[in-house]
Amino acid sequence: MRAFGLEQGFPLVPLMSFTPFVVVGCAAVVLLALVLRRRGAAVVAALAAVALAGMVAPRALGGPSDPEGDAGPPLRMLTANMHLGTGSATALVELVRSTRPDVLSVQELTPDLVRRLDAAGLGELMPHYVLSAEDGAGGTGLYGRLPLAATTRPAGTVAAMASARAGDVDLVAVHTQPPVRRRIGVWDDDLRALPAAAPDGVVRILAGDFNATLDHAELRRLIGTGYEDAAATVGAGLRPTWPQGRRIPPPVTIDHVLADKRCGVRAVSIHTIPGTDHRAVFAELVLPQAG
Repeated sequence: MRAFGLEQGFPLVPLMSFTPFVVVGCAAVVLLALVLRRRGAAVVAALAAVALAGMVAPRALGGPSDPEGDAGPPLRMLTANMHLGTGSATALVELVRSTRPDVLSVQELTPDLVRRLDAAGLGELMPHYVLSAEDGAGGTGLYGRLPLAATTRPAGTVAAMASARAGDVDLVAVHTQPPVRRRIGVWDDDLRALPAAAPDGVVRILAGDFNATLDHAELRRLIGTGYEDAAATVGAGLRPTWPQGRRIPPPVTIDHVLADKRCGVRAVSIHTIPGTDHRAVFAELVLPQAG
């Protein structure tokens, strides 16, 4: 299923998120089969473990990368899902102060959170913004140190994903629907509605809560249009981002910064914000030199 992207519907789509844990499970089955002297079962389990490890391990083995061609300016991205607007505005603003992102992507941005972020001083640090705040989980927003010009949002998504251009870069604050039982089709539609990369055109960066891991075929399809997952590029692709503060379900990596593969990735770090079940992702990118 993982190798050929065969997961369809519930519960296979959400179960695919836990592929890294299955690698460990396969190793345990190998040991059990050897103890029971079931050599055939041990061989089959070992082959499965090796195959899955070959798909999962590369995202933990990378390192800093250079942009394609001559290096352009750096672009520092921070993305945070604020859990129905209940995440700590003060903590997020402090994280902005410490990491100094050029662009901040916020998901589950409510009107009340917008006010609390402003009161905490975000406007002084990032005076430019394109916001689509809503009560509940549907709001998103982009804040910038750089001027942001609103652009057309992806059509056909449930959440109004804030989109903007900063200089020569297109940005989208991503928040897809979760792949729960009655919304699998909507989850799939949301991912398919996200803009493909433009390898011969504008540099595009998607940052947010994709509700998908790199083991989901639909996310890999999107990346295959010309993106790279910043965390996987530098070897941080197995650091979980959800759920923060809970033991069930097991933690997985569903928050991503997808950058045009022409960009370089210098570093990625994961940060905890009180009051939200997601961890924030910070990525230091290097843009390619404009042609």
